Amino acid sequence: MDNTHIEKQLKAAADLNRIKLLACMKNGEVCVCDFVDVLGISQPAVSQHLRKLKEADIIIERKVGTWKHYRLVEDQTPLMQGILEQIQPLNRCNWVSDCCHEGEE
Repeated sequence: MDNTHIEKQLKAAADLNRIKLLACMKNGEVCVCDFVDVLGISQPAVSQHLRKLKEADIIIERKVGTWKHYRLVEDQTPLMQGILEQIQPLNRCNWVSDCCHEGEE
């Protein structure tokens, strides 16, 4: 891993809101609408935090209809593995909100 990648991952993980996002994803995949409820910030702000984590190769996204679901990359760098081991999971994040299934039957 080169120094630029290390810097990108450290910067991405060095924010309390992004740490909370990572804590949510420790239990599995989470819809973006659930992050809005957990962090209490706007969806555009959540999306910016998720973008930084994605650009640092810490998380990946999967589109489901009009919503995006996020989860941790399975093969983390040793640096991120160490950081993630220190983050306690947030159990209130492992639900699927109704927003993800509106209009489905």
